[in-house]
Amino acid sequence: MRGLLTRLAGAAGAGALLAVSFPPVGLWWASLLGIALLVVVLSPLRRPLRARTGALLGFVAGLVFFLILVPWVGLYVGAYAAWGLAVVEALYVAAFGAGAVVILAWGVAPGSRTGPRALGAVAGVAGWWSAWEWIRSSWPWGGFPWGRLAFGQADGPLLPLASLGGTPLLGFAVAAAGAALAVAGLLLSRRDRPVRGVAALLAVPVVTAGLVAAAGIEPAAAPADGDAGDPVDVAVVQGNVPRLGLDYNAQRRAVLDNHLSVTADLADSIDEGERDRPDLVLWPENASDISPLHDRRAGVQISELSRRVGAPILVGTVLPTGEGREATNSYLVWDGAADDPVVDRHDKRYIQPFGEWLPLREPLEALFPVARTAGHFVPGDGNGLVDAAGVGVGVAICFEIAFDAAAREPVSHGAQILAVPTNNATFGRSPMTYQQLAMSRVRAVEHRIPVLISATSGVSAVIAPDGHVQQETGIFEPAVLTTTVDAAGAGTMATRLGGMPQFLTCLIGFTTLAWALIRSRARPGNDHEEM
Repeated sequence: MRGLLTRLAGAAGAGALLAVSFPPVGLWWASLLGIALLVVVLSPLRRPLRARTGALLGFVAGLVFFLILVPWVGLYVGAYAAWGLAVVEALYVAAFGAGAVVILAWGVAPGSRTGPRALGAVAGVAGWWSAWEWIRSSWPWGGFPWGRLAFGQADGPLLPLASLGGTPLLGFAVAAAGAALAVAGLLLSRRDRPVRGVAALLAVPVVTAGLVAAAGIEPAAAPADGDAGDPVDVAVVQGNVPRLGLDYNAQRRAVLDNHLSVTADLADSIDEGERDRPDLVLWPENASDISPLHDRRAGVQISELSRRVGAPILVGTVLPTGEGREATNSYLVWDGAADDPVVDRHDKRYIQPFGEWLPLREPLEALFPVARTAGHFVPGDGNGLVDAAGVGVGVAICFEIAFDAAAREPVSHGAQILAVPTNNATFGRSPMTYQQLAMSRVRAVEHRIPVLISATSGVSAVIAPDGHVQQETGIFEPAVLTTTVDAAGAGTMATRLGGMPQFLTCLIGFTTLAWALIRSRARPGNDHEEM
């Protein structure tokens, strides 16, 4: 029992270390230590652990991880929402733990001196972790990718790997590095000093360093046409909201007026020669939840400002579908100089369960009255690319930036800029907005593309293709960011490979687990520790 309690404490510590690799703390190296500690507690001392023990240890690590990472989920609806999400997400880490004990029992069991076996265990653990990151990012109801290891690496030295294999490769490398640390420590702690196993593990940092170096010399994608490399002047408008919390929805006119006012100030400064005339103006998600297609006053006001600024305004709005209470969370390219001002449009494809739509609506609303505040949004079906004044703009609305395809598809179809319109007012001053900023920095490197975040209440930001934040607003204050971005050909090896890195990392995990299961059944006398 004492051994189990020690392992449980270690699992909780591993979850805490994983959490602090993300903002607001942002210690990128803590994720390596977190994976290393988790591998240690899942590894055999004398005999292999039972799968149910591995599941328990994984569940504890996952529960602590997500309770620290996403408490903002329950900021205004109640702590039970954060607890519920943490419990569900911890189940995926429990599944990882159940399989990891099998892989580790095969690869690092006492008496095992084979170098390839230790290296195989490291790769297998990293692949098995990647597999469960992919599963929880996809299922059920579209998944929840928040907390993937890659998103804690915005300031880490492994970040360039994102341009080679996207977030799957980056996360795999982090997990492999952490597992290699743990396995090397376990092997060195034994009296027989299995040097061959430790020496084999040196392949992990050597290969990783080689891939990072290769990412640094990867050639840029060719521009799609002769004008693709021209500089583009962009203004990012943050209008702010009158009050914090969920009731911003009751302030729709005030939020729209704020964005009209800040954009009017921008137009005044352009007329006075204080600012250059932009090619595009980006408003955030929910900047005009009064639909300018249905409210004549709102449409006229936005058109007038578009003509004054001399550029299309990309407007975040909510559009009824005409089917009951259903609506789309949309981003309109609004050109006041055109006969039909809506020249292009993106409808959010990755809508979030329990926020933007509610699975099992009737029973949940009966049990939890607050569930009635969940939206009735329906997903769009585009590729995320819109044309604004001849510039290809990829659009990933708010939580969409967490999904690999939401960033990759518009770039693969010719996006030159990636816009992330978002409304974080419902999450107050919590770390959510900074975690989203870190994700956006990873996406910039993943596809070598400038990323522009336009937020209702902050943080709005201008991110260079190397992930560096060039400009950033404060939170809950009106602001305008103006920048010139080089709209050269975006895209990297990761863009071209698409989902292949994810498939390969998952394949490594499943194959190693299958091999470990076969070998464990073939090995006689394979008793388990009583835990």
